[in-house]
Amino acid sequence: MHIAGYLASLLIGVSLGMIGGGGSILTVPVLVYLFAVEPVIATAYSLFIVGTTSLIGAIPKYRKGLVNVKTAIVFGTPSILSVYLTRRFVVPAIPNQVFSIGRVEITKPLFFMLVFAILMVIASYTMIKGKKDEEELPHEQVFNYPVIIVEGLVVGLLTGIVGAGGGFLIIPALVILSKLPMKQAIGTSLVIIAAKSLIGFMGDLSHTTMHWSLLMSVTLLAVVGIFIGDRFSKNMNALLLKRVFGWFVLILGIYIIVKELFLK
Repeated sequence: MHIAGYLASLLIGVSLGMIGGGGSILTVPVLVYLFAVEPVIATAYSLFIVGTTSLIGAIPKYRKGLVNVKTAIVFGTPSILSVYLTRRFVVPAIPNQVFSIGRVEITKPLFFMLVFAILMVIASYTMIKGKKDEEELPHEQVFNYPVIIVEGLVVGLLTGIVGAGGGFLIIPALVILSKLPMKQAIGTSLVIIAAKSLIGFMGDLSHTTMHWSLLMSVTLLAVVGIFIGDRFSKNMNALLLKRVFGWFVLILGIYIIVKELFLK
């Protein structure tokens, strides 16, 4: 299973390199089902893996002028604060027995997996229905500060709970609320994801024992995968790849819900 896990870790990076997002949604399932990591700890590991790979991916975007620093600060600040507080205080405070539905007891690990699976289903919809990027005319940038702050707090909360990057929430928000062109929104989102994920991970260091050898191995393979995926992406239909990957994420999300609720 560990061999399959390492191959899947490479796939996380390949998918990020090929379609520019979505790969981080696979990190928690890979850690839980292939490396037998406990779900709550897996979300912490995922923050480090997602944050590091996003940081590596953001560097060439920044060099190409596809990172809007002002937007990253305005949107990223409340998001970073939210994810850190979530990992530092909210996650440890969630009880081991969250609630029950009839005879089904929703434990803390089960709660995390179900929330994550629901987020996967939502993410898959945005990938399946994604439209081909069009040439965009430059817009005058307008900041709707109250809405951006609320959106940043919500994204930070979700990131803190499930350990995913949340790019499928951030990118539309940057396009709609900050009037960024799509390519610049993608580059800016990578910086935001990297910052909030890595700072959120720091909130776990005080109360979580890290398996550093596993964490660094998976992260290294994901980073290698980014460069492999980026090379292949130049000769492939990005829209088709994103839709195929979206269907895969949808099936995996449904599988997790069924497995956790009915097959245990």
